Amino acid sequence: MTPLHRCSVVLMFPGTGAQHTQMAAGLYGHEAVFTDAVDSVLTRLGAEGEAARADWLAERPAVPMEADIRSAPLLFAVDYAMGRLVESWGVRPAAYLGHSMGEFAGAVLAGVFRLDDAVRLLWERVRRQRTTPAGGMLAVAAAREELTGYLGSGVVVGAVNAPRHTVLSGPEAPLDAVARRLTADGLTYRRLATRTPYHSPVLTPLVAETEALVRELPLSLPSTPLYSAYTTRPLSAPEATGAAFWAGQPTAPVLFWPTLERVLDDGDRLLVEAGPAQSLAVIARGHPAVRSGRSAVVATLPPRALGPEEDRRTVRAARELLLGQAGADHSGRLPVALPAS
Repeated sequence: MTPLHRCSVVLMFPGTGAQHTQMAAGLYGHEAVFTDAVDSVLTRLGAEGEAARADWLAERPAVPMEADIRSAPLLFAVDYAMGRLVESWGVRPAAYLGHSMGEFAGAVLAGVFRLDDAVRLLWERVRRQRTTPAGGMLAVAAAREELTGYLGSGVVVGAVNAPRHTVLSGPEAPLDAVARRLTADGLTYRRLATRTPYHSPVLTPLVAETEALVRELPLSLPSTPLYSAYTTRPLSAPEATGAAFWAGQPTAPVLFWPTLERVLDDGDRLLVEAGPAQSLAVIARGHPAVRSGRSAVVATLPPRALGPEEDRRTVRAARELLLGQAGADHSGRLPVALPAS
């Protein structure tokens, strides 16, 4: 087993489907870095951000978390804030890896986007997505190759998360028909918490408008390598600064598993999921490099809403594990005073 101090840290950020009611809410007002980072996102959205914050902190939100106007800004805010929190402990990531929205959060932390511009782009996408047909996404316990017969009529492979974890995406009626076929064929699936068919051609009409907006924004090369789950490799200079690359992401499949394989092939890693639900941590724990002990996985938040105390306990445990590696290659400079849970 590889000692953790010899593993470089990769921060992982989950995407749509990982959001849930009161995700990480127990940290708000208790972890100063996290609170400031969430507020820095939501205040940029004005009244919409205030409404999102109120629903996020409520036990019974007025607008459900699967609605784009809630899932997009809140998931981005929590991912971004968790990344800031982990880095405030003195952890210096060797790389970032995100899934869908998580890649966007990683791009901000890596300095590709300024936060102002990222929030503007995020909200413009949300606004424009509301003009597209309703649909959804199905997470199926099957390999990509097993599902070719279910594709068509706008239903496509939206994500490859693991060898037997494939997400189908498409318009509502065709996707419902696929769900019935999956049930009849004895295949296990669950519907993700979204009514938008991300990573499918349904969103193609938005690409040109989004690209025009991104061309107005100053984009920079990442200060820390950012592995793209759309290309399965570290972001290149033309991709990082290319409007077409960012504008096309909502229609392109997320190749998370192949990208994770590349990340783990590039070195022994301590994979730290900085976001809700532990979905990426669960996937990563199934990789041979982790099962063999060459690499390891740390989750910073609970797998579901378990109350504010569990949010704080999970963060404390993650911090203690990471700071227990003080002086290791991945830890870098430690802060003088740590934020208290």
